Amino acid sequence: MKILLLGEYSNVHWTLACGLRSLGHQVTVISNGDFWKQYKCDILLKRDCSSGIRFAAFDYYLKVLRTLPLMRGYDVVQIINPMFLELKAERIWKFYRYLRRHNGKIYLGAFGMDHYYVKGCLEGKLFRYSELVYNNRIRAVQDNLDSIQDWNGNSAKAILNRRIAKDCNGIVAGLWEYFQCYRQEFGNKLAYIPFPVEPVAKDMLAERYYQDIDRVRFFIGIQKTRSEFKGTDILLKVLQDLSSEYPDKMELVSVCNVPFEEYKKQMRNSDILVDQLYSPSPNMNSLLAMSQGLVVAGGGWEEPYNLLGEPELRPVIDLPCEPEQIRKTLLEYINNPERVKEMKKESVEYINRYHIPSIVASRWIEFTNR
Repeated sequence: MKILLLGEYSNVHWTLACGLRSLGHQVTVISNGDFWKQYKCDILLKRDCSSGIRFAAFDYYLKVLRTLPLMRGYDVVQIINPMFLELKAERIWKFYRYLRRHNGKIYLGAFGMDHYYVKGCLEGKLFRYSELVYNNRIRAVQDNLDSIQDWNGNSAKAILNRRIAKDCNGIVAGLWEYFQCYRQEFGNKLAYIPFPVEPVAKDMLAERYYQDIDRVRFFIGIQKTRSEFKGTDILLKVLQDLSSEYPDKMELVSVCNVPFEEYKKQMRNSDILVDQLYSPSPNMNSLLAMSQGLVVAGGGWEEPYNLLGEPELRPVIDLPCEPEQIRKTLLEYINNPERVKEMKKESVEYINRYHIPSIVASRWIEFTNR
C-alpha cells in the first residue's frame, strides 16, 4: 500500500513508518519534526519564526499549499491529531477535506491531548486521576488550564476534533487512556494499537542485563514548559533529595529540552527512568527507555495490562502521586539493586511482545484493511 503519515508526536509516525516499510509498504512521513525534538521525516513541514510571527504564519501557510500535491494519491492517510498542521483550527478543516477527496481512507490518531481526552478527564468517570484532574479537582497548572480552554466545549479545536472523528474511516488509540476516551462514542471504528518502539541490539542489552548495579542510576527528562503538567517538578525534587541523602547508593542524571538523539545518548546508561507522574500507562518516552533496558517509574495501572491481555509482566514501577509516598517507593529500589536488574529483563520482554515496529505495523494494516 501507499501510505501517508502526517504529523509527529514523540517519533510515533517515523517508527511506524519503519515497521510498515519492513512489511513492503511505501510510506511518506510529513511533519515538523515535533519542534525542538527534531525527529526524522521524509518531508519537513515546519513553521519558521525567525522572521517574526506574522511573516512566519504567512510563510508556513504557503509551505502547506506548496506541499499539498505531495499529500494526494495515497491508499491510507493517518493524521497525528486533529491539529495536524501548525494552523488555527478554523483553517485546518479545509485541508482535512482536501486529504479526504484526494486519498483513499483517512485515520485519526488518538495519541495525545485532544477534545475527547479532555472531556474524559473532566467528566471524572474514566480515571482515578489524570494530568488534568487530581483529587476530583482540576489541577491549577497553566498547561492544564490552556488545554481545557483549547479543547473543551465548543472551542474551535473541539469542533474540529468532533467533525474529524465522525467523518474519518477509523481512529487509532496509542495508549489505554486515549482508547477509553473514544470508546463509548466511536467503539465501532476504534482500535487500540500500542505505540511502536525500535528495539536495541541484543549485544548492547546483554551488557545491561548482567552487569551488577553498584549505584542505581536514575534518569529524568525535563520539558521546561510542561514540567508541572507532567509532574516532573515533583519527581525531580524527590530525586534530588534522595540523591543528597544516599549518594553512595544512587546517582541522578537530568536533562532539559535536548534533541532526541542527544536525549537517547544521555539516557542509555541509566537504570531507571522516572517519568509522567499522572499517567496511567507508559508513554513513548517510557517505552523508549524500556526498549533500551531501563526500568520505568511512572504510570503503571493494571487496566492497560488487562487491555493487552498481559498475564504476568509488570515492568513499570507504579508511582503514587504524593511526594512522601514517591520517596518510599523509590527507596525500595535504591536499596534493592538486584530487583532493578531483574525488572530490566521484564522491560525488554514487554517491548518485544507488544511494541516492535513490524508487530505494530501488522496490527495497523489489519485494522485499516477492515
